[in-house]
Amino acid sequence: MSNIPETGRTQRVQIRLVVIQVLVFSLLLTLGGRLWYLQIRNGDEYTAEAAGNGVQQVVQPAVRGSILDARGVPLADNETRLVVSASRTELLKMKDDGVGVLTRLADVLDMKVQDVRDKVRLCDSKTPQPCWNGSPYQPIPVTDEATTQQALQIRERAEDFPGITAEPTAVRRYAAPGKAKTAQVLGYLSPVTDEEIQKAQDGPSPYLRSDQVGRSGIERTYDKELRGKAGVTRYEVDNLGRVMGEAENDPAVPGSNLVTSLDARVQAVAEYELAAAMKKVRGETDKITGRTYEADSGAVVVMESKTGRIVSMASQPDYDPNDWVGGISGKQYAKLTSKKSNYPLLNRAIQGQAPAGSIFKVVSASAAVRGGHPFDGRYNCSSSYSLGSQTFANFESQGHGPITLGDALKYSCNTVFYRLGHEEWARDGGIKPKKDAKNWFYRTARDFGLGAETGIDLPNEVKGRIPDRQWKQDFWKANKDAWCKEGKKGGTYVQQIAYESCLEGNQLKAYDSINYAIGQGDVLVTPIQMATAYAAISNGGTLYAPTVGKAVISPDGKSIQEIKPKSTGKLPIDAKTVKDLDKGLRSVVEPGGTAAWRFGGWPQDKIPMRAKTGTAQVYGKQTTSWFATYTDDYTIVMTISQGGTGSGASGPAVRKIYDALYGLDAEGNQDVKKALLPKPQKALPKVQPDGSIHAPKIERYNPEPTQPEGQEADPENLIPQPPGQPGLTGSPAATGRRP
Repeated sequence: MSNIPETGRTQRVQIRLVVIQVLVFSLLLTLGGRLWYLQIRNGDEYTAEAAGNGVQQVVQPAVRGSILDARGVPLADNETRLVVSASRTELLKMKDDGVGVLTRLADVLDMKVQDVRDKVRLCDSKTPQPCWNGSPYQPIPVTDEATTQQALQIRERAEDFPGITAEPTAVRRYAAPGKAKTAQVLGYLSPVTDEEIQKAQDGPSPYLRSDQVGRSGIERTYDKELRGKAGVTRYEVDNLGRVMGEAENDPAVPGSNLVTSLDARVQAVAEYELAAAMKKVRGETDKITGRTYEADSGAVVVMESKTGRIVSMASQPDYDPNDWVGGISGKQYAKLTSKKSNYPLLNRAIQGQAPAGSIFKVVSASAAVRGGHPFDGRYNCSSSYSLGSQTFANFESQGHGPITLGDALKYSCNTVFYRLGHEEWARDGGIKPKKDAKNWFYRTARDFGLGAETGIDLPNEVKGRIPDRQWKQDFWKANKDAWCKEGKKGGTYVQQIAYESCLEGNQLKAYDSINYAIGQGDVLVTPIQMATAYAAISNGGTLYAPTVGKAVISPDGKSIQEIKPKSTGKLPIDAKTVKDLDKGLRSVVEPGGTAAWRFGGWPQDKIPMRAKTGTAQVYGKQTTSWFATYTDDYTIVMTISQGGTGSGASGPAVRKIYDALYGLDAEGNQDVKKALLPKPQKALPKVQPDGSIHAPKIERYNPEPTQPEGQEADPENLIPQPPGQPGLTGSPAATGRRP
């Protein structure tokens, strides 16, 4: 037993308990003080730091789907380039914020140091381009044109380039097979904007900050299908940007491939011949004015007559869509949007507007039939037509006597249509229209699809203009105040026109309907509208919404979504009238017709050709050339602004496109082996098990002379333009053009 007394042992235990209690209370007091310090004294500071912790995401862009022609030839795809990128997070961890690394990088890439530093700085409201507007947590591209030697230097000297990567990456490429740029149809890409990200945030296909999106053409129309789904890796990071762990990983899904109805071979021919025609015309002189033709812009459409599918669409001036890859420079952008270059970003096949001239006469002939005038009736093709003191003449005052409407198309007789337009205007009540006015000439144009979008699957199509009574009223309301302010009775020509427009600019005058009947005055159409209308005559009367897209194929090739032709209605005439129009247009390319000199030797018995020439006058400019044609298979419409006459400027180019399609020589002999597309392509390109499509090789188009130039005169009918006659010309001040 212990010799220690019981009372002593008790005291020692009590002392130990007191000590323990003191220690416990001291610890509690310390913890309480620390808690007060953290939550009360420095609470705001630590709250702010905690808020800086979170989840950041690194995006792996999806490989964009390819755009293919009807045979599988790539028009836009992706190529692997060596992309050098910088990690801004890693650079900011360095004492000099990575300036030394970027300086060495600039030396390797043969770039200016400031240019490299500008590439990796973040965009804000005060920072000009170039700068990075994506996530600071993902690699920032410095260049996508690094050479293999440059990439090897960076990778072999990794210790000198911390935070710098040089990796092969898929980059958009516009292949231009056969030198066919297809620029305005394809469109281009550019980075998504903050506004677009916000707008699409709750939508079915939200944008990521790294996305490149279609800005025009089919890149824009089919952006959702082509873009795919980007891969996203989410990291937990602290307020300094240090990665604390990986939270989640969603792999990237490639975009689908778009098969179009375009044929790269025909596209190459169309682009070449349009540009060549414009170049040739610029060397010729307008015999009336003595001025050399400017031929400043043009367009051509090749369409399948029975489906509305676009085989080729070209617009001049054009551009290289590859200029947008990797970010367009300020100098290039200024060039593409300048007046001096005549706005090459415009697709003039769907955005170029001009009076139709005589190719509009198929509409007027149809309107006359709807108004009760027999197609085979006799109509006086006099040398001129009088309205009060004004005289409207045929070209070179030629007359043909009593002829049918079919012959009026053949000879492009203006006076037949002048008279019909005037009679229908008078029947409707003239300047005081009847309540039950039929307005056949204007209604028929709208029923042909004019004055409205065709519905083509390309963005920013314009409607054109059909200047009916309602348009006159609306236009007058919008301009009345300016006209009344500017107008002066008995003043200058412009002042007198403004004065008359102020008083009665809402009235549809007789000369308005006379000019309108031959596609002049205030009427405006686009090449795609006229191609759609002529294709409808070719196929028996069905109007189609033109389409470029033909099918969407999934990346693995297992899912094919075909884009089928869509009818938008019927022509407002019966089958007999359609056949009558067809017969009349066929006579245009036969002896005596206005286009016969451009189709000498054509095998009319094997490949029936129909056509209509048009030469439209535009106030303040040289005449616009129009040429509208079709076979049973294809419809081709070409226009050249300030290019002269219809068959004179556009005719040879259209003939050469047809020759290439059907494999014809100058004498009309056909070699099917040389024919690019004797019949429309129906089948889709074959998809391999791995989702790839083996495309045939495209050779560059090498044109050969296919027919002699023939006569120089073009028997096209123009309207005389005597100056200073308000009753004849309407209101140039108001409309910007003369009839």
